Amino acid sequence: MSNGMTARRLESIILPYTDTPQRTNFLATDALVLILLIPALSRLLSSLQQASNLPSTEEELGFLSDLLQSKELHALFKVHNKVISNGNSDKFFPMLSTSMDVMADVLEELISRPHMSEDCKELFYLLQKPHVQGLLCAHDSVAQKDYYPHLPEIPQEADEDEETIKIVQLVKSNEPLGATIKTDEATGKIVIARVMHGGAADRSGLIHVGDEVVEVNNINVEGKTPNDVLQILQNSEGTITFKLVPADGKLNARESKVRVRAHFDYNAATDPYIPCKEAGLDFNKGDVLHIVSQDDAYWWQARREGDRNMRAGLIPSRALQERRIIYERTQISKDGDDAENDDFDREQIATYEEVAKLYPRPGIYRPIVLIGAPGVGRNELKRRLIDTDPDKYKTPTPWSTFFLFSTDTSRPMKPGEVNGKEYFFVTREQMEEDIENTKFIEFGEYKGNLYGTSSESVKAIVNTGKVCILNPHYQALKMLRIPQLKPYIIYIKPPELDVLKETRNANHARSTFDVNNSRGFTDEEFNDIIKSAARIEFLYDHFFDETIVNADLAIAFSQLLTAANRVETEPLWVPASWVQ
Repeated sequence: MSNGMTARRLESIILPYTDTPQRTNFLATDALVLILLIPALSRLLSSLQQASNLPSTEEELGFLSDLLQSKELHALFKVHNKVISNGNSDKFFPMLSTSMDVMADVLEELISRPHMSEDCKELFYLLQKPHVQGLLCAHDSVAQKDYYPHLPEIPQEADEDEETIKIVQLVKSNEPLGATIKTDEATGKIVIARVMHGGAADRSGLIHVGDEVVEVNNINVEGKTPNDVLQILQNSEGTITFKLVPADGKLNARESKVRVRAHFDYNAATDPYIPCKEAGLDFNKGDVLHIVSQDDAYWWQARREGDRNMRAGLIPSRALQERRIIYERTQISKDGDDAENDDFDREQIATYEEVAKLYPRPGIYRPIVLIGAPGVGRNELKRRLIDTDPDKYKTPTPWSTFFLFSTDTSRPMKPGEVNGKEYFFVTREQMEEDIENTKFIEFGEYKGNLYGTSSESVKAIVNTGKVCILNPHYQALKMLRIPQLKPYIIYIKPPELDVLKETRNANHARSTFDVNNSRGFTDEEFNDIIKSAARIEFLYDHFFDETIVNADLAIAFSQLLTAANRVETEPLWVPASWVQ
């Protein structure tokens, strides 16, 4: 960087925040002299011995010699030169801005281990040392740009018509500038609409939302449109100079720590309403996003969780996406297909769900819930999983052909049945009262008798250190998906209709729609499985933690076993309310 450019950059930084032009010149000159002294430090030291003719005492020369030879001063200058010469280097690109959170996660992981190795113990005690935690805290402050001074407001000049101007210079590169502009509806001026967190404009610390753009590369933008200004930027090379009128009351907002799971796919290139397609962030359903700013009512700023690119991108806000979904489904209803729309009106619109990491807890296992259409194969998958370790995997409810039978029933005991073994037998009045008090996850009536699955029966299995396996009706999800149970919900999905028919017929599968299990599936039953599965997905896919397609039973079971092991051993994303 040339000395002239250095001086101009200092002036552009200092000018908006000084009381007088004289003070600005002094500060800029003083800083420039310091910078010019750095490369000349060694030459100044070597020339010191020739200073005998200067009107200085031997004591003063000795002091200056000691100062210039001090290790601390040399180290300071070396660091300063390193930062200046590598200011645009990826070496200074922070890998993450939440190392304190990572440290807390590691400590939780270590303390959860029943037997800690010597290395783990050493790491556990090391991470608790104040100096290590202080270092990580300082790292996060720098990564989040929390080191900027809180400067006083710009004093009002005597001449109210005179505006404070700041000049900002940015080097154009392949990276977007990270700011969008718009026309202010009240004034007609071009203003900064948003500054993308982590982008070039944000890292400069000089451009803020609401700043009025006066000139771009000495071209006055008065009367121009945002597209005109963008054309100027696209035609510019090298350094881009902005002349801006600072916004009133601006503050650098810190990044939020909100994480959400997306329940829809998004492609910025196909979105006709995004303010800047280049600033958009694409994502897929199920991705976890770090929401860094929700200041805009319609466009949030976010990064994919774990993405090393510090620059945030634009995504539609929850309110905007809900409007889109309502509009799309209203159009479907107008086209005549309103069967699903009736259900949609009764269900929550799924866009984003705030999530947090839940770490495995030794001896306390999350229930595994298998959701799917009748006949898709959940019973067989559940049976195989329990058979791998009957002492570990438990289920509070048997399953019947048409209705759910469980640990609570109102029918009379049959010969040979033991109360509390096959069922807990209670009076109909008692069971109706418990249903009224929402003590049942699900319930139903069959041949004049009530059957149901109580939430207490699930909790009892969890509290004894077992893994509870459930395969309830999908309408039970609302009662199951609560912080007290923290279930891991796996959707068992049928394959395409042709594959469904082929695989079931080849394996001589017995129809679950037949009371006696004495025949195979009919074509109508196969169609009902596909239709029912589509309905379940439409209504509840935002509740699913995982989907397993049951095309091949052996493969599906292997995936289920892997999922069960993962729930026990890995930290997983869950609704944020479950860990608060």
